[in-house]
Amino acid sequence: MSKTISEDNLRALIDALLAEGKRVVGPCREGDVTLYAPLASGTDLAAGELPRRSAKETVFPLCETILTYERTKDGTKLTDIDPARFPQTVLVGARPCDAAAAPVLDAVFTWDYDDPFYLERRRRTTVIGFACTDADAACFCTAVGLGPDSTKGSDLFLAPLEGGGYRCEAPSDKGEALLAAHAGLFAEANRAEPVPLAAPAVDGFELPRIKAWLEAHFEDPQWAEIAARCAGCGACAFLCPVCHCFDIVDEGGENQGTRRKSWDACGFGKFTHHASGHNPRDGQPQRFRNRVMHKFKYYDDKFGQTLCTGCGRCIRYCPVGIDLVEVLESIQAESAMRDA
Repeated sequence: MSKTISEDNLRALIDALLAEGKRVVGPCREGDVTLYAPLASGTDLAAGELPRRSAKETVFPLCETILTYERTKDGTKLTDIDPARFPQTVLVGARPCDAAAAPVLDAVFTWDYDDPFYLERRRRTTVIGFACTDADAACFCTAVGLGPDSTKGSDLFLAPLEGGGYRCEAPSDKGEALLAAHAGLFAEANRAEPVPLAAPAVDGFELPRIKAWLEAHFEDPQWAEIAARCAGCGACAFLCPVCHCFDIVDEGGENQGTRRKSWDACGFGKFTHHASGHNPRDGQPQRFRNRVMHKFKYYDDKFGQTLCTGCGRCIRYCPVGIDLVEVLESIQAESAMRDA
């Protein structure tokens, strides 16, 4: 059943959640930049804005400690981090391209090992998604099977209404529970028209065609041309909602220290550098190829999903202007010409 919530009551909801001791994360302004960050009050919410970084940090932090060690007179003491101590969290204001990321990441974090850190954060997080009413030339969610009104990954989904306020749907039990717990802030649905949705610049890719080209062109010389500008900076991976490579290192000395899990990226030169000195992906074209292959072939082979939500951050913030949409469109066009 649809409900509505006013702008004032949405901010009151945030205040109520904070009063309950929950961590509330949402888009907020930090100087000239909008980021997903913990909110101190409902007034901090920059509703409708797409943060520069994605929301994956809510369930997959950039860096986290997974254990500590200390040498004592009785031996070495290991202390595991207890995921049960992670805070109950509400992520509010997630665009569909961000909200949809967690269901995609679920597959890899439960593949051959259940990652307790990711899974406990995921279990303790409720996602309030927002329909998208604004897009720029880098947005392409519709090209990868999503859309500005996609509810994938959202527990409660809000669509802005003409005249103010939001229409609310609860696609999950978590969303129903949130509605029930704060029923006084919601009203019955009215006849107000929704604000028109965003219109991403790219309507759709023929993903099976792109995948088929990738399968047949691993050694294609075009990769050198396609990746000629790539600087290997990793910005695309760190901003992406669904890139998930990480490294685990021990930091400290022989007497005490920590084991930490930190983001990594397949675009980095040392990502596949073996201890022997051999590097199977020793050039940037091979590393860029792997990024595209992973997103549009390998992940689909293993999990039946595309590792991309079309948020456009990799295009918007690439320091050398690489446009993933242009790369995919050229692959699609070449494949179509060969089939003609």
